[in-house]
Amino acid sequence: MTVLVMNALAAPLVEGRLPAGIEPRYFRHTDELMDLAPEAEIGWFDLHDKGDMAEAIRRAGKLRWLNSIYAGVDGFPLDIMAQRGVTFTNGAGINAITIAEYVVMGMLSIAKGYREVVRAQDRHEWLMDSPGKMELAGSRALLLGYGAIGQKVAHLLRAFDVEVTVVRRTPGEGVLTPDAWRARLGEFDWVILAVPATGETDGMIGAAELAAMKPSATLVNVARGSVVDQPQLVAALAEKRIGAAFLDVTTPEPLPQDHPLWSLPNAHVTMHLSGRAQDRMFQRSVQRFLGNMPRFLAGEPLTHVVDLERGY
Repeated sequence: MTVLVMNALAAPLVEGRLPAGIEPRYFRHTDELMDLAPEAEIGWFDLHDKGDMAEAIRRAGKLRWLNSIYAGVDGFPLDIMAQRGVTFTNGAGINAITIAEYVVMGMLSIAKGYREVVRAQDRHEWLMDSPGKMELAGSRALLLGYGAIGQKVAHLLRAFDVEVTVVRRTPGEGVLTPDAWRARLGEFDWVILAVPATGETDGMIGAAELAAMKPSATLVNVARGSVVDQPQLVAALAEKRIGAAFLDVTTPEPLPQDHPLWSLPNAHVTMHLSGRAQDRMFQRSVQRFLGNMPRFLAGEPLTHVVDLERGY
């Protein structure tokens, strides 16, 4: 029997659907996970605290396959998994639809000044003109990160007649290579970040990049707070050197109540809710997990495997 250790909350979604030869053991809280982890050959250790998940992975000396609903793998002990030969499958793409919809929502909200419309309704005030007059059609977006989320964002934006330029290593039409996008920043109305959090992307938007953007441009971040130099962003927003920022992610999270981003009129903070604005996440994750199960038992390659060296 192959021991599977996973959260008891997912038990109703997998019971009766696991193949023969799998022995599920469910944890209901962190202490139970720590006790069960050393016996796990297959692990689905998801918790809210990635630090506790990392500790469980360290204890799981028999682990051969780790599955997670998380798309970002920052905070996981990738070096330990690589040393032990663990296959790591993540949640890349699970939330791509809802995150891409959030990007479009944010862009439309800023373009039309919708936040001011809502506030006018709260005041029972009938506006005589729109606080935002920008149309998405004909605007230009630079998209950094072309995984499942980036691809879905590009697909939706093109339906709005946004001219989308993608940053990726493979050259092509509508593509800028990683060594070329910084010199072109001033051409875009929207700079959208959907990159993984790695050493390469840490602080990729800093003072120089913000200075190169159009004064009217909006920075959209659905990646990680770490990819932006946040103090430099606060300064650029406060001094109105860029138009706005739509930030689903910040550093730290939760954002302290006295942080200036809360009060800046051109900062839109959405509390890392983009991936949660839907009710199909667990169903999609379980379906993917169960689809990989027979492949694992047969010794075949799994889908959505993390490159432990690259970190995504």
